[in-house]
Amino acid sequence: MSQTTSNLNQAFAGESQANQMYLAFAEKAEKEGHPGVACLFRAVAEAERVHASKHFEAAGKVKSTLENLKQAIAGEHHEFSEMYPPFITQARAEGNQAAEASFERANTVEQVHYGLFQRAVAEINSGEGQKQSYYVCQVCGHTVAECAPERCPTCGAPEVRFKEID
Repeated sequence: MSQTTSNLNQAFAGESQANQMYLAFAEKAEKEGHPGVACLFRAVAEAERVHASKHFEAAGKVKSTLENLKQAIAGEHHEFSEMYPPFITQARAEGNQAAEASFERANTVEQVHYGLFQRAVAEINSGEGQKQSYYVCQVCGHTVAECAPERCPTCGAPEVRFKEID
């Protein structure tokens, strides 16, 4: 791997983390009654997302939709089968209940994502793919197609905690 490719990978990771960090900071600023600061954090988060996207593209990591789906499937499988199980075990051993719950929920939801991506591949291969809305639980990330459930099957949050993504 060239040094430039390594730099692109590092920049992508850093910009991606900054994006998510600033979005979390924006939520906190909103809760503390600082809407102007929250807006600033969201604006800079969007800029960091643009940077990350451009670095990712420049690194040649955006392929065909089928290739991207196959990569997503492999990534989700890795997360729920290899990454999260030892994280859960370690958090439990350390008595960190917040981390354990966060990891367990993420692990459950990654399996859902895996299935959604597999379904998307099947739809593309059969020519049946069509646009639909998805709903994401804002408590745990559980993702469903078509309509939000009355209660999140992963964390039990009510339907109103689901955000429509279209």
